[in-house]
Amino acid sequence: MKNVRLLSVLLCAALALAAVFLPAQGCKRSGSGSVAHVAYITNGVADFWTLAETGARHAAKELNATVDVLKPKNIEDQKRMVEDSLSRGLDGIAISPINSANQIDSINKAAAQTNVITHDADAPGSNRLCYIGMDNYDAGRLCGKLVKEALPEGGSIVILVGRSEQDNAIGRRQGLIDELMDRPRDPKRNDPTNQPVKGKKYTVLETLTDQFDRDVAKRNAQDAMGKHPDLKGMVGLFEYNPPLILEALGDKAGKQIKVIAFDEADATLQAIKDGRCAGTIVQDPYRYGYESVKMLVALKKGDKSVIPAGGFMDIPARIISKSNVDGFWAEKNQRLGKPAPGSSVAEAK
Repeated sequence: MKNVRLLSVLLCAALALAAVFLPAQGCKRSGSGSVAHVAYITNGVADFWTLAETGARHAAKELNATVDVLKPKNIEDQKRMVEDSLSRGLDGIAISPINSANQIDSINKAAAQTNVITHDADAPGSNRLCYIGMDNYDAGRLCGKLVKEALPEGGSIVILVGRSEQDNAIGRRQGLIDELMDRPRDPKRNDPTNQPVKGKKYTVLETLTDQFDRDVAKRNAQDAMGKHPDLKGMVGLFEYNPPLILEALGDKAGKQIKVIAFDEADATLQAIKDGRCAGTIVQDPYRYGYESVKMLVALKKGDKSVIPAGGFMDIPARIISKSNVDGFWAEKNQRLGKPAPGSSVAEAK
């Protein structure tokens, strides 16, 4: 009987301690502890995120903070990462939503407990504090200009992308289409993905998705080439798409079929140098990671002045073509701590 009473006392003591140290549901943990501990969650696994991770870790080191960089394979994996970060009482979460329309409740739940910002892809209508990235619609229009330069006489193209439901993919695709159709700016326009879009000079035959499956992505490019004998161009909207398009096309890339890209994969940059890729629209993933951690650490300290007016930190996209690819590639490698392409150190490796 005494053992039962002792066990009861110990259990009550443990529950009391838990009440003290565990955050109540819906209460923000931000501000607890001296060292900020935040999560930086991507929307997939790709080389693009290596640069973002480098930026995030550099910011954490400079600010004496801790950052967990998490790379999900799918939306369920990403949701689990958010829930785990909340259960551990992290001081903030930066997330690139895989499907923002279906993640509003999840993001709002997280925002009720800690500081939440989005990066690379936004979640419009959620309670996130800020979006860090580029305007994907405007970036899509820049990509459309590259297509026009590569195919001045017009022609048919296909779009290849990981997921069509991601906010960034939606914006890029629509901006690209609107530019090719010579439409006025309207980021809210959304052409269906399951039918062609025809204009006076250009036709977008179809939008092919792969769900981040590289084998499917390459096969999509191969199938499109066989399915559309009059195909003039392929546009890859995610970092890994253009290199796989180039592999699928082989000698036809840049000659029979023009390749227009997004992001800064080494294979894409080399193809631009070699004339096999017309150009690419690049973001600044390093700054996405750096600025996300920097903002979350400041918010943890109660400094809300770091949130820009309108809740959008604009990091504009850039066009990379043969004229500026060398300088851009050197900048990329410097951030990653790698030798510049073509240097004696790089050649020795």
